[in-house]
Amino acid sequence: MPKIIAVILFMIITIQPAIAEMAKDFTLPTNKGEVQLSKLKGKVVYVDFWASWCAPCRKSFPWMNKMHAKYQSEGLEVIGISLDEEIKQANKFLEKLPAIFTVAYDTKGTVADLYEVQVMPTSYLIDRDGNLVLTHKGFKTKHEDKLEEELVRALNK
Repeated sequence: MPKIIAVILFMIITIQPAIAEMAKDFTLPTNKGEVQLSKLKGKVVYVDFWASWCAPCRKSFPWMNKMHAKYQSEGLEVIGISLDEEIKQANKFLEKLPAIFTVAYDTKGTVADLYEVQVMPTSYLIDRDGNLVLTHKGFKTKHEDKLEEELVRALNK
């Protein structure tokens, strides 16, 4: 019975406003150095936790690339945080689904623990003041328009 419950919980996709709170700062390595969330204040940041073994993550990458390309000039920063234990696994995924946005590596899962990530992928939308304004668990293409609306709302505040 617990396996069935776990499968049902995994399949639930939610988009919900976050409780007004400051996003927790982090610094992680990337292929081009480091990314630190607090240094992105003034931008709208979409933080997405993913892993190479996550099937829905394969669907989210084209959407995140599209949002990054479309709204970067308006102040959107997309950060995909790989939770793979080995960077090689993440990079193999990225060979098939390249990212035009920043990819960071959380090989020990410390930032994922800080954000209490339980479902893959899980995304957080952070406004220009560093406030967590939206949590999105899972990914389905039918939710793309709603997510884009939330991005635009944050960009226009």
